[in-house]
Amino acid sequence: MKLAWITLTLCGCLTFANATVLKIATEYPDGNAILSELRMAGERIEQATEGRVSFKFYPGGVMGDALAVRRKIRIGQLNGTFIHSTAFSYEYKNAQVLNAPLLFRSFEEVDLVRAQFDDELNQGFIDSGWHTFGLIEGGFAYLMSANKVHGMEQLKQQKLWLPANDPLSEKIAKAFEINPFSLSIGDVLTGLQTGALNAFLAPPTGAIVLQWYTQADYLLDAPFMYIYGVIALSERTVASLSESDFYLVEQELTALSQRLNDLARAENIRAFDALSSLGISTVSLDDDFRHAIESEADEATDKLISSGEFDRDLYQRISDVLTDYRNP
Repeated sequence: MKLAWITLTLCGCLTFANATVLKIATEYPDGNAILSELRMAGERIEQATEGRVSFKFYPGGVMGDALAVRRKIRIGQLNGTFIHSTAFSYEYKNAQVLNAPLLFRSFEEVDLVRAQFDDELNQGFIDSGWHTFGLIEGGFAYLMSANKVHGMEQLKQQKLWLPANDPLSEKIAKAFEINPFSLSIGDVLTGLQTGALNAFLAPPTGAIVLQWYTQADYLLDAPFMYIYGVIALSERTVASLSESDFYLVEQELTALSQRLNDLARAENIRAFDALSSLGISTVSLDDDFRHAIESEADEATDKLISSGEFDRDLYQRISDVLTDYRNP
């Protein structure tokens, strides 16, 4: 009887000793539906691995911006993150190719391109030292502003917020001859309230959740940028897991990535429709404005390619798919 008790005790101690807690940072706030999905997936993984692998999430950007999170992952303070794709551009430039300005005109075009390029892009993350589990849509970022923007001159005059430490967004803004104001996400609402900012780019869901919409009156009806993120674990973290445990982690996080992708699409469509009831007026582009902004976007994209932000060949292959779709 004593031997059995000792054996059980030792087994429990060994299991506890071998347990791995994966520490994951995200900008999504606590209480958000996406964070709830992350927590439930972590619980399923802990159960499937009999406690050998569990998760601890750090929500709401408490671990800092993308640069801070990457640094903490590098030194082992964190194991991974769920964050926007551009955060990984230092190792994998093509992570940004779908973020090219005005690349897409509709979600139908997004689905067409992603069906052909998701696997290639996901493998690029893995080859660059980040194990990811599929692309997760963030939605289209629209320009929302306190002032009505109905032409390029008005656009260039806006006091536009861009996220701090986001070189791609900064280069796009400067290519459009816009002087952006870079602030951390936590400072944006104050900036809008004080008048230091009067415009921002964000998906509808983000604008509502973060209450930024309360400081805007207009939305420019042009999907300026497509945003997506990934759940990423460091290569060192993956190597620390047994093959069987990583298989369980990979299966769960791959399924989770698809669920989050579908959830974000549905939420952004609902949020876009809800903005009008919240007092936001949608501004349609006339033909001259559309031509002007698309021409500027083409020039901006060429500058991004020339400066090495992503590969010309990959961008051209994506553009060819879209051209064929638009001109059957």
